[in-house]
Amino acid sequence: MSATSPSAGTETQSADRGAFSGRTAFIFAAIGSAVGLGNIWRFPAVAYENGGGAFILPYLVALLSAGIPLLFLDYALGHRWRGSAPAAWRRFRRWTEFLGWWQVLIALIIALYYALILAWATNYTIFSLDQRWGDDPAAFFGEYTQALGGADATISFDVVPAVLISMIVVWLAVIVVMALGVQKGIAASSVVFIPLLVVMFVILVVRSLFLPGAIDGLDAFFRPNWGALADPAVWIAAYGQIFFSLSVAFGIMLTYASYLKKKTDLTGSGLVVGFANSSFEILCGIGVFSALGFMAQAQGVAIDEVVTSGVGLAFIAFPTIIGEAPAGALIGVLFFGSLVLAGFTSLISIVEVVIAAIQDKFGLGRLSATLWVSVPMAVVSTVLFSTTMGLPLLDVMDKWANEYGIVAVAAVSTLIVAYLVRGLPTLRDHLNHHGTFPVGRIWMLCVAVIAPLVLGVSLILSTISLVTSGTTYEGYPSWFVLVFGWLMAIGLVVVAIVLSLIPWPAGSNLFKADSDGDPIAPEVVSGRGLDADPSADTPHALRSVR
Repeated sequence: MSATSPSAGTETQSADRGAFSGRTAFIFAAIGSAVGLGNIWRFPAVAYENGGGAFILPYLVALLSAGIPLLFLDYALGHRWRGSAPAAWRRFRRWTEFLGWWQVLIALIIALYYALILAWATNYTIFSLDQRWGDDPAAFFGEYTQALGGADATISFDVVPAVLISMIVVWLAVIVVMALGVQKGIAASSVVFIPLLVVMFVILVVRSLFLPGAIDGLDAFFRPNWGALADPAVWIAAYGQIFFSLSVAFGIMLTYASYLKKKTDLTGSGLVVGFANSSFEILCGIGVFSALGFMAQAQGVAIDEVVTSGVGLAFIAFPTIIGEAPAGALIGVLFFGSLVLAGFTSLISIVEVVIAAIQDKFGLGRLSATLWVSVPMAVVSTVLFSTTMGLPLLDVMDKWANEYGIVAVAAVSTLIVAYLVRGLPTLRDHLNHHGTFPVGRIWMLCVAVIAPLVLGVSLILSTISLVTSGTTYEGYPSWFVLVFGWLMAIGLVVVAIVLSLIPWPAGSNLFKADSDGDPIAPEVVSGRGLDADPSADTPHALRSVR
């Protein structure tokens, strides 16, 4: 029995999954997913700490040799097999379905805590108007979150009212957008929010450039340390930034590609998304370091004493800058407003991975799937993260979801595709049928050798660092790190395998034609490409060379 036709009577039904109206809508949605909090608060510090201006070289190498090739891989899988992550992987080869569920579960975990950061940013946008944090942003952030820290971290359901309210608002907005569907919800919001985000951040950058000390900050950011290029850790950092930033390997781009029209230029679209994301990261570096240069001058300290990333940059360093800078309220609204927009478009893309999987699994309509997925997610997210344990829980889960979730599934999936299934020739030919940027041996080399090698080394180094550090991660109790870090990461793999063994209902989208009424492409034939059939109107009409 094939994976796509379990019984007569279901083969002619079409899956009603939704679709993007065109390539432009898809590109905006994909950029909206890729451009997120990591661009604004992670990239500048990573670049500074790994060679400054010299970091641009390994960063570009990582983008071209791993980021964009893996983006193409996701696009090809989703576009050819027209389904969510579990459905597409199952259609690719039956036993690889667990990879799809692994990606779905990673997205589920990330969405739960990502909403908390978005809630903070929403509140801080309002706080910027009267600079409510006063003269001590660090103390204010502690009072606002009431977060348990370090060794005090434990399971606590003491609710923080201010965080609770903003999280409810965030999830309500997410549910509304997701219920509107692929085009009217995801694409429409991205088409509005991404240009607005760019305009806001450009204004922020221009304003920051005129602050006293801004030139010193830019000099620190761009001054090249060429000696850093000899350090393997710098290259690993570059690849890590690209993997985390481009939204590859955890189901988002695969799912989005499944909503594309069949004649879409996949490789050209991938290049636009990849370079747009990286361009915005450079813009973020300019804006952030201009502001940090001002902060260093105002406090009479060296730049390296004020450089930070993540939560520390967003909710402690920037409020300090806002409090000391001329027109600080404007800078605050622009900065935190940018965090909200970037975070929101990323969050809806993450939630979509889960919704699409449930919709395909049970053949649900859009509204039903949205409510069945988003409402329980919202409840769990709010119950767990609007509490005093929200910050430490976020910290630990983010560390393990990224480094032992995204990195691990990316490494495993590339090895399976390249060596166990040997499906790269099929994916190559699918990409090339309508792609304006042809891919061939170099792309296959990047996916089969460079990406898994770098990912594997990154996993090994991260594990060695954690195991040999002598202290638990960020000083949290060992049981806390064990439960919400190691066991969570291992549990995702186990649950993914169990989910892949559960039969799909007869009414699921797996056994239906695609949204256009066309049959789904068959499984790959190992090591074989697709026939160059000149009469084939779409790549889906191509069949494997026998």
